[in-house]
Order: sequence, then C-alpha cells, then structure tokens
Amino acid sequence: MGSVVRLHTTYFGPIQWYQQLYRSDGVFIDTAEPYIKQTIRNHCLIAGPNGVQKLTVPVSHPKVSDLQPKPNQIRISSHGNWQRQHWHALQTAYGDSPFFMYYEDDLRPFFTEELPELLIDFNASIVKKMCELLDISHPRIPAPPHLRTPENKEYYQVFRERHGFLPNLSILDLLFNMGNEAILYL
Repeated sequence: MGSVVRLHTTYFGPIQWYQQLYRSDGVFIDTAEPYIKQTIRNHCLIAGPNGVQKLTVPVSHPKVSDLQPKPNQIRISSHGNWQRQHWHALQTAYGDSPFFMYYEDDLRPFFTEELPELLIDFNASIVKKMCELLDISHPRIPAPPHLRTPENKEYYQVFRERHGFLPNLSILDLLFNMGNEAILYL
C-alpha cells in the first residue's frame, strides 16, 4: 500500500513541501486544521539580491472568539499592492535566472489578475499550476528509495556567490533556476 501525505495549504510552498507531494502516492490538503499565522500558508521565501526575502499575502479572517479560524475561512486582503510588489520581487530575484523568461507567462496571472476571495482557493490554483509546470501527477508510483535525490542536494542559484546555497526556498527558486530538470531534484 502506498503512502498518502497530509499537507497544509501553501503559497508557492517550499521545495520540501513539493518533495513530499511528488514522492507520495496521494496527498490530502488539510482544510480543517486551525489557521496558524506566519506559516507557509500565506508566505514564501525567495533568494533575492540581499539574501532570503519573505513574500507575504495579506489576509483577513472572521472574528471568532477564542477559536482559531480554519483555512477555508481565511480571505485574501486587498490591503496594499502586494501582488505587484511580489511580482516585482520575483523579477528582481529571478529575472537573470536561466528559466524565468520560460515560465513568467504561466506565473504572471497570479500577480496581475483578480484573485479568488479565499486564500485556500488561491493556493490550490497555485499548486495545480506548479504541478503542471513540474510535471507532477497522481496517482504515481514513487521511485525506489535508493533512486531518490538526497534531501541536501544543492542546485544552481542566481545569488549563490553572494549568499552561499540557500536550502528549502520556495518552489519558484528551484523552477526558475533548474527549469524542467527541477523534477529530478524532487
């Protein structure tokens, strides 16, 4: 019997999140868990010119006395111009990467088009697009353990000479730097 992995919803999640997704026989995205602030649910980490940069989607949630809201209650806030700021940050960080130009048309709509009301719906559309770009589909038979890539394998990063290798950043880092070979890292 294969493995089914329980994951949290995520905004352009870290590489290890996608490794779990890829290596499992199935995935369950938990929408009933309490929403926890300052997690991958509404932010991602990228490698920018000045080091690791955190991109955060502003959210709002219903006022529920003494209870943490569920992910399916978290709304994307219209506060600020975060979509444009995130896209600009990605252009600055990855504009010179080997594959940014190849994927920018696929990813730009997440930063320029009208958003769904709920964060969980936005994140689901991101995961669907990333799985398409990475060529991840389920169900699948995972590779035998002896054929899997080690967790700490390094890959090319644009600012590596400045900051050294930065592990487990957003899946965007791997995609923009490795292109269609990203799947080999997962």
